[in-house]
Amino acid sequence: MRKSIALQQELGPLFDITLDCEDGASAGNEEAHARLVVALLSADDNRFNRLGARVHDVHSPFFAQDVEIICAAAQRLAYLVLPKVHSVDEVARAIKLINTHAAKAGRKDLPVHVLIETHGALRDVHAIAALPQVQCLSFGIMDFVSAHYGAIPASAMRTPGQFTHPLVVRAKLEIAAACHAHGKVPSHNVTTDIKDTAVAANDAQRAAAEFGYTRMWSIHPSQIKPIVKTFTPRLSEVGEAAAILHEAAAAQWGPIAQHGRLHDRASYRYYWTVLQRARLAGLTLPESVAALFNGTPTDLPQEAH
Repeated sequence: MRKSIALQQELGPLFDITLDCEDGASAGNEEAHARLVVALLSADDNRFNRLGARVHDVHSPFFAQDVEIICAAAQRLAYLVLPKVHSVDEVARAIKLINTHAAKAGRKDLPVHVLIETHGALRDVHAIAALPQVQCLSFGIMDFVSAHYGAIPASAMRTPGQFTHPLVVRAKLEIAAACHAHGKVPSHNVTTDIKDTAVAANDAQRAAAEFGYTRMWSIHPSQIKPIVKTFTPRLSEVGEAAAILHEAAAAQWGPIAQHGRLHDRASYRYYWTVLQRARLAGLTLPESVAALFNGTPTDLPQEAH
């Protein structure tokens, strides 16, 4: 955890860190581990307030304890992750408990991330994504595959099987579609190969390009930079988006033709998002469009607000 926090200090708030109470705490050490999480959240090293925490699942006797202890530091907490939920009702009940304890620390509407890794959660994925306080849905591939009791082979937990097995592909697409329908963030599952960072980079590229994911978990600090780089728009994409939007702004956001292709407000929304992602990733935008992001809302095409 401390290595990842040090890397975040080096790179800036380009990625979040999830402090794990579910699998990170040894048996009998659950309370002490939750208090360690609070100490890390409250420390000066949490420079950007971009540390979250994964609590025990809602069926665990340690769930309520985790929530109570960790929410005492809710002002410094980026989000809480709920694992192994089985229904939208379970998520809603968990959020009520989270809000009760977060309110004591003066925090309202603490963002909640939900791991989709059970049959019930996948069944209710659109309803879960529709909950206002839910910010992100993540795919828990290993628990999901294990929940099929051998009907899905172990090879589907990793590349290439994770991108080709029909039941796994279906789950990934359902999660991504639900997130995009409700304006939430779809987060791809981990890459278990921690020796070859190219594997994580390749998985991230496929998750983004083929499945519509905009975020991805890592399980080792060495995976963070390749994943962040993969989800950052390429300079060629930024240049293309800047050229199109610069010309569009000059045309008062009316239709334009560039390199023989028609562009209008529908495509401007896409290119606007490219530049937003680039800026969030720490890239410097071309001068031709930088002013667009510093102006008033009336400077922008309505659909891109």
